[in-house]
Parts: sequence; C-alpha cells; structure tokens
Amino acid sequence: MPEWLAVILEIVKLTVPALIVYFTVRAMLKKYFAHQQNIHLLNIQTGKQEHTLPLRLQAYERLSLFCERISLSGLILRIRQEGMNAAQLRMALLLAIQQEFEHNITQQVYVSDQLWQIIKLSRDDAVQVITQATEAVDLKDDARKLAEAIFHLESQREMSGSDKALVAIKKEAGLLFG
Repeated sequence: MPEWLAVILEIVKLTVPALIVYFTVRAMLKKYFAHQQNIHLLNIQTGKQEHTLPLRLQAYERLSLFCERISLSGLILRIRQEGMNAAQLRMALLLAIQQEFEHNITQQVYVSDQLWQIIKLSRDDAVQVITQATEAVDLKDDARKLAEAIFHLESQREMSGSDKALVAIKKEAGLLFG
C-alpha cells in the first residue's frame, strides 16, 4: 500500500471519531441551551403572572362593583331625592352611570376585549332603559313616576345588561383558575 494512502487512512481514523464527538457534543449543547432558555422563559412568565394576577383579580372585582353600582334599582335608591322631578332624576342617573364608567375605564387593560365590550354594553343598556322610561313620563312629573317606569321596564326583562356583564365577569375570572 502506498505511503500516501496509509497517511490518508490514519487521518480518516483520527478525523471520523473526532467529528462524531464534535457533532454529538454540539447536539447535546444545543438541546441543553434550548432547555435552559425554556426554563428562563417559564420563570419570566411565572413572574409576570405573579404580578398581573392580583391586578386582574382586582379589575374583575372593580368591574363587578361597577355592574352593581349601575344596576338601575340600586342606582335609583341611591340617587333619588324628595323634591326631584323626572328630568332631574334622569340627568342624575345618566351622570352617575357615566361617572362610574369613567372611574373604572382603566380596568379594560386587565380584562379581555370581549369582556370590556360586554361592560360597555351593560352601561349602554342602563342608559337605554332610562331613555325608554323617560319617553313614557312627563319630565316635569315627580321623579317617583320615572322611577316607577324604570322599575316596570326592568321587571319585564329576563336579565339586565349589568346582570349579563356580571355573569361574563365571573366566567372570565373563573378561567384564571382553570
């Protein structure tokens, strides 16, 4: 066998095992670093969740309170005063709903877009009921007549907008806990 062929065979004998070791170590290191990166990302995600979970729960609580505060029966009991006429009660109710909404508007950051749309619909529903009831009474009448008209409209409905929103809030909050 020629000498140059023997040299090439010796080089191949040394190179092939070295290449096998190189590619094996490279594959193992690649898997190791990918695993370490996944662990790091999981730790980051867990850390974020630890910080955002309380904020999200607080948002659900505040939006639940918002729904309770714009519930028309409770709102009328809080707002209506003796000596008010229907126009004054209407304006006070609409103003209270708008103020409650503005007070809680930042909570949309912590809830889904779908839930936020439901919250807005509950606000709009309350305004619509007030508007419908206002059309049935004379604005110069006593506020009690407007309150009665609102109670009558509410009693005819299966669920108010704020009740529907409360159901949606409970459903979405429940998803946080699996």
